[in-house]
Amino acid sequence: MSGRQSYKATMSGYIHRRSFLLRLGLVTGGIFLNGCIKKIKSKVYGFSGNLKGPNATAGHILRDKITLPKPTKSRNVKILIVGSGMSGLSAARWLQKNGETDFELLELENHTGGNSHYHKNQITSYPLGAHYTTIANADDELLIDFFKEVEVITHFENGLPYYNDYHLTFDPEERLLINGEWQEGLIPDFGVPNSDKQQIRKFLKEVEALKHTKGGDGRYAFDIPIQKSSSDEAFTQLDQISFKKYLAQKGYDSPYLLWYLNYACKDDYGQKIEKISAWAGLHYFASRRGKAANAEDNAVLTWSKGNGWLAEKMAEKLKANITTSTVCYQINEMSSGQMQAWVYHTATKESTYIIADKIILATPQYVNHKLLKSIKRPDFDYKRLSYSPWLIANISVDQLPNAKGMDLCWDNVAYNTPSVGYVNATHQNVALNNAEKVLTYYLPLCDFEPTISRLAAYTRTYEQWLDIIMPELRYIHPEIDQAIKQIDLWVWGHGMIAPTPNLIFGENLKAARKPIDNRIFFAHTDLSGISIFEEAFHQGICAAKEVLEI
Repeated sequence: MSGRQSYKATMSGYIHRRSFLLRLGLVTGGIFLNGCIKKIKSKVYGFSGNLKGPNATAGHILRDKITLPKPTKSRNVKILIVGSGMSGLSAARWLQKNGETDFELLELENHTGGNSHYHKNQITSYPLGAHYTTIANADDELLIDFFKEVEVITHFENGLPYYNDYHLTFDPEERLLINGEWQEGLIPDFGVPNSDKQQIRKFLKEVEALKHTKGGDGRYAFDIPIQKSSSDEAFTQLDQISFKKYLAQKGYDSPYLLWYLNYACKDDYGQKIEKISAWAGLHYFASRRGKAANAEDNAVLTWSKGNGWLAEKMAEKLKANITTSTVCYQINEMSSGQMQAWVYHTATKESTYIIADKIILATPQYVNHKLLKSIKRPDFDYKRLSYSPWLIANISVDQLPNAKGMDLCWDNVAYNTPSVGYVNATHQNVALNNAEKVLTYYLPLCDFEPTISRLAAYTRTYEQWLDIIMPELRYIHPEIDQAIKQIDLWVWGHGMIAPTPNLIFGENLKAARKPIDNRIFFAHTDLSGISIFEEAFHQGICAAKEVLEI
């Protein structure tokens, strides 16, 4: 196909998709997100900001079959890791810890971290994605070892880990705007009828019991990482129905409880209870059993950089092995038994062959589909995986208007609004002693099917996004217009895997996890079905162990 024909085909698809979205009323004439880094001045709202997302150039290379220069050079490496999100970094760390130095970690962006990426302005660092984790489960020795390594755990007292106070979320931790007032905690309480409170207590009692329940195989029904969870059918069958159906069967119908459970699923999975499996919905509440000498059970760990801080700590000792701004766009099997990776360097605009004995693909499966065009994966259907799109807005303010009830916390959520609230990115900055703050607002795009929401997200302009988020911000803080100095927007088209019914324990995901000919291995949270830090961390280790045949 000639360049002109390719351009026409691309524009034809664009016009078709855009007209479709216009008919749905999801967009009013914007252009596709292009990764532009220029500050945009809103004429309507009077403040500036950016509209960005993951590297658009690299995405076009994988998606649109752009003609690239033929590779002119080649190099050899024993183990090639593609993708430097948490799984790729964890795999590389494990190889290094076990004495393997002949490996290279490729990243298409100019930074590591995947969806734990962060930015920084004159006020503070702030997250663009994953922003917290919790203290480790007591039997998660590998994670505890990592936390010790990066001094998140400083020592042990009476057999319990002592966590660095700086990394534990400072008080006050969370609040909910409900019935006109900010209450402490996110479980609806203020102004909630007694009958609803009773249902909420009943559900919380149920999941507390499930937290300590084990199957016939002696494993916890719900655990982290998921691979440690019980395979007892009494629990795994919950993966076959939606969380909404499960709750209806149990007689849970309180609007306050259902809102809270919807919030939880949107927060961790980017989708509502009707789209999430019952097993995944319960896992949110029943899988964490972390204890500490100096904190409450399952206490939260967070940083102004979000989980980008953890990614940086992993990357520190791997610098010599990391190559950024490099897109792997094709992988072939060679007659020698080695693998050939075709890569394009976005800075130099050159292509190269990398010959590897083994490859770890720490990339989502929709990317692997592009990379492995000539390599079959028996029994695995890429199309059956669903990824949730997100918008992240970082709102710089010079003050925060007063509100009735609980003062500003780390996590701030409003009842029955589209988003899952905002976190105060300056919360952990003990040295910060002024009114300036950055509020990181999270909006899961879950009102339509992910494909439609994704297309709409890529199409909207900066001001169209503001038209969506400003009404909610004004509801939460009626005088916020006078406080806002800048709003920076970030769109994740494929923010995280959604644990839809029959995914986690289904045959499709089992097939996705299988290595190919003991030469290509996989590590990503979409292989767990749940996108949390711990799953990424363990996915990387599992792949590295397979490569090293440990």
